[in-house]
Amino acid sequence: MKEVDKVGFLGVFTGGIKGIAATVSSAILFGYLMAIFFNPKTKV
Repeated sequence: MKEVDKVGFLGVFTGGIKGIAATVSSAILFGYLMAIFFNPKTKV
C-alpha cells in the first residue's frame, strides 16, 4: 500500500515486483552457497 500511495496505480505492480525480486535473489544466493559448502556426488 505504501507504493500505491507513493507512485499511484503503477505502485500496485512495482511493489509486488520488488518483493518478488528480493525473494528470488535470496534463493539464488542461498543455492549458490549450498553448492559451495556441500559438494554433490553422483550416485552410481
